[in-house]
Amino acid sequence: MSRLSAFSHPTAPGAELDGASKQPVAMQDDSTDGAGFEAVVPPVRSPSQTPAEAETRTGLDTTTVLPYASSRASKRTRWLRAWMMTAPIDVVALLAPLLVSQNYWRGTLVNAGLTVAFFAVGGLYRARRHISILDELPSLVGRLLAAGAVVAIIAAQRHDSVPYVSGFMQGVALSAGLVIVGRAVNRKFILVARKRRWVEHNAIVIGSGPIGAELARLLRRYPQYGLRFVGIVDAPARQRAGALPLIGTLDDLEHLTRLTECEVLVIADPDCPESTLMDTLLRPASSRCDLWAVPRLWGSRSQGGYPDHIGAIPIVKIGDTALTGPRWRIKRASDLLFAALALIVLSPVLLLCAIATFLDGGRGIFFYQERIGRYGEPFKVIKFRSMRPVDEHESQTNWSIANDRRVGPIGRFMRRTSLDELPQLWNILKGDMSVVGPRPERPYFVEKFSVEYPHYAMRHRVPVGLTGLAQVSGLRGDTPISDRARFDNFYVENWSLWLDIKIVLRTVAEVFRGGGR
Repeated sequence: MSRLSAFSHPTAPGAELDGASKQPVAMQDDSTDGAGFEAVVPPVRSPSQTPAEAETRTGLDTTTVLPYASSRASKRTRWLRAWMMTAPIDVVALLAPLLVSQNYWRGTLVNAGLTVAFFAVGGLYRARRHISILDELPSLVGRLLAAGAVVAIIAAQRHDSVPYVSGFMQGVALSAGLVIVGRAVNRKFILVARKRRWVEHNAIVIGSGPIGAELARLLRRYPQYGLRFVGIVDAPARQRAGALPLIGTLDDLEHLTRLTECEVLVIADPDCPESTLMDTLLRPASSRCDLWAVPRLWGSRSQGGYPDHIGAIPIVKIGDTALTGPRWRIKRASDLLFAALALIVLSPVLLLCAIATFLDGGRGIFFYQERIGRYGEPFKVIKFRSMRPVDEHESQTNWSIANDRRVGPIGRFMRRTSLDELPQLWNILKGDMSVVGPRPERPYFVEKFSVEYPHYAMRHRVPVGLTGLAQVSGLRGDTPISDRARFDNFYVENWSLWLDIKIVLRTVAEVFRGGGR
């Protein structure tokens, strides 16, 4: 996750520079149970604003006020994530039986891999604000037993020996005990590191109501949650009416995340519609922050998993709204593997399609057309030619050629079975496209639909795809653009490798059914 440095010489947290002496002046800290505190308010200045205009807005001297700055230790540990601290300890503990005996090395390796996978699926490597080994224990023990039982059953089937299985299970029991002890020690170390501010992340609270005020107080008073409170933002209506001073409005959030080097956003009780909030959170700088939220119905019990909280306020981690970091690397690796294998396996089909296209329309079997990809970048998509447009303008602005008489029988068959799309496997290898994603559209229609449908442009947060959720859901050809955009954005915000696999399988079914255009 990239971070932008706002200042080269940050002051200490909770400090303000005096205008005359330029020396830090300590601000009042929240050392009591009261909700009141003084916030250091950074100037919010857009590129078009002058310093005087920014000073008028905030009421502060923009030449002397700096935002909260993290400690030097925490600046060096910002790249750390929860799984980096925990996964290595788990792996060492699970492989420890190999130091005692190498007789069961295959079973020990399989048990280690399966246990780590179970932990990952169960959320045991996710970041948490409230850390306690007792909270994790039920889930931890259950997954250790499940992985051990699976491997023990396989070992019993292969060896049919009670002494062998008994010896192997002793090693599994040893590794399970070491995992629990290792996790307990690791959790204690993390708490110490947070309390001493060796590991912390700057956080902005969204919402200045009672819940936002209580979260601000808790974060300032208790560093063990690993978050350094830098300020509150809310709707302009609460700029003066709220109980807490705001560092800006929701419109300023993207600028503030850069200015304060914010890495975490906590949604409390903002005074705005959810659509407005989502538009703000999906902006580039805001979308790079980790997102946490207080559930609206937090008086009821949550189902599944073990709950997280700050103080007595429940809080949940919100999934990424864009494909970045490890998730993007996994998707890109799977794209490369799929496209390379598909080009090899389908090479005879590609050759037959090329010959059929040549026989149907002569030379120029490939059709190149400009489309819009990730982040609005144009690229040339490759397809088998099914007809020849009159000119480039027709190619760019003609919405559908499904019933065009210039499309011959071979071209019509290839379009209906989507065989004309197969050359786009080369686009995937080049990085222009992905196997699964929103279908690419021409610049003319991207501009048109972005004006008519507010959420259409958000689909370009990811690479465009050879196939997509909208297409396998029946939204092909002349279907509502608003529905397509909703399906595409749902895919982006709920991406998983299994979702990609499901869409590919449904695409294959569509091809054999001839459900194309």
